[in-house]
Amino acid sequence: MADTKREIERKYESDESGLPDLTGIAGVAAVVDKGVVQLDAVYYDTADERLAADSITLRRRTGGSDAGWHLKFPVGPGVRDEIQAPLSDTLPRTLAGLIRSRLRDTGPEPLVRLRSDRDVRDLVDAGGRVLAEVSVDSVHAERLTGGGGSAQWTEIEVELADGGDPAFLDKVEKRLRKAGVRPSSSASKLARALVETTPKKDRKKRRARPSPEPVTAGDHVLAYVRAQRDAIVELDPAVRRDVFDSVHRMRVATRRMRSAFRSYGKVLDRAVTDPVGEELKWLAGELGVDRDMEVLTERLTESLGAVPRTLISGPVRARLRTWANAKRGGSRRRLIGVLDSKRYLTLLDTLDALVAEPPLLEAAAGKPAKVIAKAVRKDFAKVSALVEQGLELPPGHGRDLALHEARKKAKRSRYSSEAAVPALGDPAADLVKSMKSLQNLLGDHQDSVITRQTLRELSAVAHAAGESSFTYGVLYGREEQRASTDEAELPGLWKEITGGTNI
Repeated sequence: MADTKREIERKYESDESGLPDLTGIAGVAAVVDKGVVQLDAVYYDTADERLAADSITLRRRTGGSDAGWHLKFPVGPGVRDEIQAPLSDTLPRTLAGLIRSRLRDTGPEPLVRLRSDRDVRDLVDAGGRVLAEVSVDSVHAERLTGGGGSAQWTEIEVELADGGDPAFLDKVEKRLRKAGVRPSSSASKLARALVETTPKKDRKKRRARPSPEPVTAGDHVLAYVRAQRDAIVELDPAVRRDVFDSVHRMRVATRRMRSAFRSYGKVLDRAVTDPVGEELKWLAGELGVDRDMEVLTERLTESLGAVPRTLISGPVRARLRTWANAKRGGSRRRLIGVLDSKRYLTLLDTLDALVAEPPLLEAAAGKPAKVIAKAVRKDFAKVSALVEQGLELPPGHGRDLALHEARKKAKRSRYSSEAAVPALGDPAADLVKSMKSLQNLLGDHQDSVITRQTLRELSAVAHAAGESSFTYGVLYGREEQRASTDEAELPGLWKEITGGTNI
């Protein structure tokens, strides 16, 4: 069993190596001495420090009130999510899964040991409520690999109490700065330990080299592909934890990459990227099981909430809730199985290899303004043909299919335009906005098609159970009206888009 805690803290250094007087901070009624605790933590990573490269820390700590395994993911400056698991001799499976996208088939090994004497004080308000914990940590770091270097330092750490206002940390910092205390140059103890326990001759190798500015068409396309690869890897733990919108964002990253392969087939060899694209399509489909259920459930719930009570006949809410829970429970278990599968991990390895040694074609060396703009125009032409076709068809199944295809091509056009923004500037950015508007309108239309199909299925089940199907008919009629409204808005939106496109 693992618990998650949002950790908001700041670290400081002081030449005096001590804690200045903290009385007088606005809102602080007392500074309570909590004594000294001894902490002993072993930090784990791969030999090439993959976790540290992404500012992720994994440790096994004894001592203090929260002894156990701790896995920390960065959220923002000074903010991390800490997932805790009980103390055990081996890494708990719950935590191992959360770092699988980084480690793949490589197991973490002990990297650094940090032993700290922590002198703790609580800042409390007039009601005795803890506002923040302030500690002075005397740290001894020992490298457990590569020669076994060591380092020592003292730092001040201020951690906001659970549910506290982050603005309070600004007040504490103001007081510390007046006393000559300065913010730490290291984001974490581990980051400092990795630097200071590394031999000086090897420290330059640790410095991250900035990526060169894109010059060629290939540079721009690869930068976009690389960003999607990074997003998939980084979102993996959030999907496993069921973080809001994580499934959708990961699915979008897979679609963006697959779209880039197809749109920029003159830059990246499709003989190499097409098989990868098929695997991305598989992953997007697996992610879509969960995401599509989320969207459909939200739409049905909102629609039912807008129906007057006098038009609700039978246990519609209960049936909808039962249907949604049954569908979602199965899809969640299936999704975790997908992320643990050999096929998925092989896909991640394949993406790494593709980014490291991209299958560039001759056009990749060309000027971005020419090569990329041509690809964007080609994608937009496909959207245009499908929208015009859909507008010419009468309402019904044929138009629904045409608009659905237009929606998919609008997504591709949007993604190819996104990749083009650094090279083409405002015209590409404007096209991104236009395609997003078109995608949203056609997406709502397609959602109505799917929702009506689901309502027919729910109505049939209710009827078979001897329940009234009246309310399902009411909802169906409202969805028909919503689709008609979308279709009525399409000509005006399309005219606006075609009049403003300038690529």
